[in-house]
Amino acid sequence: MATLTVRLPDDKHMRLKALAKHKHISINKLMEELSTQAIAEFDAETRFRAIVAKGSIEKGLAVLDKLDNSLRPCRECRTR
Repeated sequence: MATLTVRLPDDKHMRLKALAKHKHISINKLMEELSTQAIAEFDAETRFRAIVAKGSIEKGLAVLDKLDNSLRPCRECRTR
């Protein structure tokens, strides 16, 4: 397992700390979850672009639906 040092503004650090506390997880776990989500979004976009390059509209729309469904819980968190 690797160690990563990230420089953040103090206010952003405090907000992430509050978010982690709200979710009852450590900041470390929160950052792991957020990075997993970012990677999943990147992978979905990469797959979508590859499908679009092949010209399959149906498969492209299916990937977008899958991405939309994967983001739904995150959007619900923002509205609370």
